[in-house]
Amino acid sequence: MYPRVFVTGVGIISSIGSGTAETLDALRNARTGIGRLTHFASARDNIPVAEVKFNNQALAGMAGLAGNAASESRNTMLSLIAAGQAVKSSAWERKPHLPTGAVFATTVGGMDLNEQYYKSLLESDEHKDMISLFDSADCTEKIAHRFGIHQLISTVSTACSSSANAILLGSRLIRNRLVKRVLAGGSDALTKFTINGFNGLEILSPTGCRPFDLYRNGLTIGEGAAALVLESEDSADPSSIICEVKGYANVNEAYHATSSAADGSGAIMAMAGALRAAGLTPADISYINAHGTGTQVNDLSEGIAISKVFGENLPPVSSTKSFTGHTLGAAGAIEAVIAALAIQHQVIIPQVNFGQPMAEFAIHPQLTMTPARVDHVMSNSFGFGGSNTTLIFSKV
Repeated sequence: MYPRVFVTGVGIISSIGSGTAETLDALRNARTGIGRLTHFASARDNIPVAEVKFNNQALAGMAGLAGNAASESRNTMLSLIAAGQAVKSSAWERKPHLPTGAVFATTVGGMDLNEQYYKSLLESDEHKDMISLFDSADCTEKIAHRFGIHQLISTVSTACSSSANAILLGSRLIRNRLVKRVLAGGSDALTKFTINGFNGLEILSPTGCRPFDLYRNGLTIGEGAAALVLESEDSADPSSIICEVKGYANVNEAYHATSSAADGSGAIMAMAGALRAAGLTPADISYINAHGTGTQVNDLSEGIAISKVFGENLPPVSSTKSFTGHTLGAAGAIEAVIAALAIQHQVIIPQVNFGQPMAEFAIHPQLTMTPARVDHVMSNSFGFGGSNTTLIFSKV
C-alpha cells in the first residue's frame, strides 16, 4: 500500500494579496488583481497585467532578505515568501529530522535580472555574478538552503503546468517512500521577455482576460508564487491536515508547440487519468478550477474536454486566472492552494470578468463565492508543448 499524501501547509502571494487571508478576501469580494504595469518600463504598458503590488525592496523584506533586493531575482524572492508562509502554517519545526525534499517550478527563472544586466555583460564583468541567478534552479536551491532541505532537491520547468507537476512529483516521491515530506510549488515574475513573447503570439488581452466568455479576447500575464507542504500519512500531524492529494495525471498530447488540440484530447486524458488515480467518478467532483486562460483556443478545447468527461454531472467551474492573471509556472501551485482553501473553508470559488456563455457547451462559470459541500476539487494546468496536468484534492 502506498501512503496517502496530505497537504499540511500552504503559502501564496499574487496580484490579489499575500497570504491565504488576503487571497480569500479578494476572491470573496470579486477584487481582481488585473491592472496596469508599474514595476518596470515596457513598450507594452498599455496591456493589462496582474502584478504583485510590492516592489522589489518590499519583497526583499518580506522574504527575509532586507538590503539584498538588488542581488536577488524577483522570482526567487516571491518563492521564498510563499515557501515561508507554507512552512510557518505547517508543523514543520516540530519535525526537524523528517526526511524532506524540495520540488519547485518556474518558467523564466531570474529573467528580470538577465534583462537588466545583459547589455552591460557584453561590455564588462561587473555584474557577471548575476548570470547564475538566471538559472531556474536558483529559487529551489535557496528554498532548500533556507529550510535545511538536503535529501532531495529538484526543479521542474514544463511551461504552464510546471508547478502542478512539482506537486505531482512531490506526491510521487512521498508515495514511493523516498521522503516523508516535500515543500512543493512554483513561482514566476513578470518580465519584458514574457510580455513581449506572448504579445508576439498575439494572445494577450487588451482589456483583461474573460475565461469561458463568448467575447473572450486573450490571456493576461500575471506573477506570483505558491507553495504546499506535502506530507506522508506516516508522519502528518492530524491537526495540521488541510486536505489530501487524492489523484493526479500528466499526459502529453503531442499536438502543437503552443496550441492545445481542438478536440480537447490532452485535457480529457489528464482529467480522466486523475480520476482513475483517485478512484473517483466525475460525479464525485465538487468543483473544477479550470485552466481557463481566456484565449480562443484554450477555453474552447478545455470546455469541450470538461463537457465530454463530465457530461450531465457538470460541477461548478471557474477560472481564478480572472483574478490572478496567468502566472505561468506558478499557476498550478497558486490554483492548488486555492483548491485547498475551497476544501478547508467549504466554498465554491468564483471568477470575475464574465458576461455571456460560449455557444459550444453549457459551462457557465461560478460568479460568487458560495458555501457548499466540497469533497473533491479538480485543478487543471495545461502547458505549451502539450504538457497537460490535472490534480485532485480531497477533504479528509
